[in-house]
Amino acid sequence: MKSSLSAVEARRIALAAQGFSRPRPATAGTRQLNGALARMQTLQIDSVNVFARSHYMPLFSRVGAYDTAALDRLLFARRAPYVEYWAHVAAFIPAADWALFDFRMRAMREKYGGKRGGWYDSNRDTVAWIKDELADRGPLRPAQIEHDAKKGARGPWWDWDVVKHALEHLWLFGEVAIAGRRGFERRYALAEHVIPPDVLASPVPRDDAVRELVRRATRAYGVATAADIADYWRIADRKAVTAALGDLVDDGELHPVTVEGWTTAGRPSPAWLHRDAAIPRRIRAAAILTPFDPVVWFRDRAERLFDFEYRIEIYTPAPKRRFGYYSLPVLIDDDIVGRVDLKADRAASTLRVQSAWWEHGRPADAAPRLAEELRLAASWQGLESLSVSRWGDAADDLARALPEAARHDAGPAEPVALGPEEPAPESDEPGRERLAGRVTG
Repeated sequence: MKSSLSAVEARRIALAAQGFSRPRPATAGTRQLNGALARMQTLQIDSVNVFARSHYMPLFSRVGAYDTAALDRLLFARRAPYVEYWAHVAAFIPAADWALFDFRMRAMREKYGGKRGGWYDSNRDTVAWIKDELADRGPLRPAQIEHDAKKGARGPWWDWDVVKHALEHLWLFGEVAIAGRRGFERRYALAEHVIPPDVLASPVPRDDAVRELVRRATRAYGVATAADIADYWRIADRKAVTAALGDLVDDGELHPVTVEGWTTAGRPSPAWLHRDAAIPRRIRAAAILTPFDPVVWFRDRAERLFDFEYRIEIYTPAPKRRFGYYSLPVLIDDDIVGRVDLKADRAASTLRVQSAWWEHGRPADAAPRLAEELRLAASWQGLESLSVSRWGDAADDLARALPEAARHDAGPAEPVALGPEEPAPESDEPGRERLAGRVTG
């Protein structure tokens, strides 16, 4: 087993662990989707829908065009094998993994449910009534609970924010689970109505859970620093992560390594290699990534792996944007070589490339390979045509590689209109972010 890795080897290990060393299947069904989900371990949720909802994209990046209804059945059907929890922020996990997060649920209850005079303590009657509603009626949308509360004239405090806030608390505490969605609106239910009884009856002790999550994060990353691993599941307790890493090294599952260019204060940063990690001689891949793909979701890691500085600019005032409203990283082979800002103009049945930019080190065939991905993306989204703007140093290259595409003007000062199915940009659960913060556990 190697004790040191080159920067290129680390990139290839990381991409192989995430499934990018595999050729895309001719057709992608449930087996392929489950396989990709198993390699990622979790699937982050975000509501921005300018091109496609974020949780659909990592599967598209790995298996190509697939029927999103097949993923919906896996994620949202009654007794679905996956469920939502605060794993890497709001994310899908296997329902069987619910018990792994019992330590987080307990920490959330202690932090937000045990404070005397806090919101939860002051609204116990509200919370109790909501739990009774879920017990009596089964899964409900917040709007249904709010409607019935107002119909019963229960008081002026019964509004959307109070109902939603109560459900968020209960969800974080593990008393409530998500029983699917209608559109993008969640349906909440008591946990015992969603989670298998044997899972609920077998909470995993904290140290065991952290060790298992560290093991899974390292397997999903292939090679990683302690910071990378902690971020995968947003575990704030670095001592617990370090202890788990030591246990896994002792067990022979992880091996300490150094990676070229991974330094802290001028010294090599400690890193760990999973024993099952493959080191491909090459990666042959082309993909458009969501900002919430595990390959790039931890920005520090993306900079270390790919020398790729990445920030989402949806909250940046339009005139100050460098790359676009919602630019997506472009992976070619074993490197991130560009970014494209995509918008699905459904009224015109057109995929609009609002901006396109190159990074350093792109291969000579980057433009035609990205063009092919854009054609595939348009087809996957049911869009009939493409249009490329004139903004960005890759725009003209892409236009030449897409002779069938129209051209349009777009720039940093141009607002991006949202269609009727596209909500204003926000996190999946702003209230939940207020409760949980960026890092939990």
